[in-house]
Amino acid sequence: MEESEKKSIITKKDLRKVFFRSMTIMCSWNYERQMHMGFMYGMAPILDKLYADDLEEKKKAYKRHMQFYNCTPQLTSFIMGIAASMEEQNAQNKGEYDPESISMIKTSLMGPFAGIGDSFFQGTVRIITFGIGLSFAKQGSILGPLLAVGLFMIPSLLTSYYGTFLGYNSGNKYLTKMYQEGLMDRIMEFASIIGLSIVGGMVASMVDITTPIKFAAGGAKLTLQSILNQMFPKMLPLLFTLAIYYLIKKKINTNALLIGIIIFGIIIGALGIL
Repeated sequence: MEESEKKSIITKKDLRKVFFRSMTIMCSWNYERQMHMGFMYGMAPILDKLYADDLEEKKKAYKRHMQFYNCTPQLTSFIMGIAASMEEQNAQNKGEYDPESISMIKTSLMGPFAGIGDSFFQGTVRIITFGIGLSFAKQGSILGPLLAVGLFMIPSLLTSYYGTFLGYNSGNKYLTKMYQEGLMDRIMEFASIIGLSIVGGMVASMVDITTPIKFAAGGAKLTLQSILNQMFPKMLPLLFTLAIYYLIKKKINTNALLIGIIIFGIIIGALGIL
């Protein structure tokens, strides 16, 4: 039986569960993988149903969705919908589907979607709705906070609800066609490039390491950081990130790494090196 003819396992009821669970994605936010537990929680009903008779595949799927994830909450349900569609195809085509493509699609989408979502919901909708609420609150009206929250919730909930179904249907329609036409390898390569670019941008913007070391040369005082910037901007954050990545690959405990980073920072900072 062709992929396009296979009956869907996931129902509208299952997708509604994904939608409701997607609203809790920020409840377990953490510095290590940010929204990964919230994403896994949203996907759990889908994975439990798809891999009910295959415990090993379910474990792999759970682990797959515990990877790093960070995106605008309102647009996360769309990505969950696509992931649900891809997981369904993986369950229906064992051995023929590359599950790594699921992680790649997630990684490639979360960056652009975060840029769009944050600009629209946090930078536009939130400002407008809370501005309206503030005008009532200044007059001592209880409508102030109610309007601010209520008006912000309406577009957020509508986007999340319909985004879940749109993501799932888009995945069924387009991703299956890509596999049948042999385009998925190109999509995966493109997704991996975008994903690596996003990770590289996060290193440059979120890891801030500089050195205050100064020295005299030819009668002039030079700052080591300015020389490093001319040679390779953000060199120190990159080297530090690669070092941590190497330790993670060596299976060093994450909690031990976090404690080690804190101790290292205190010592190096006290010595005036970084």
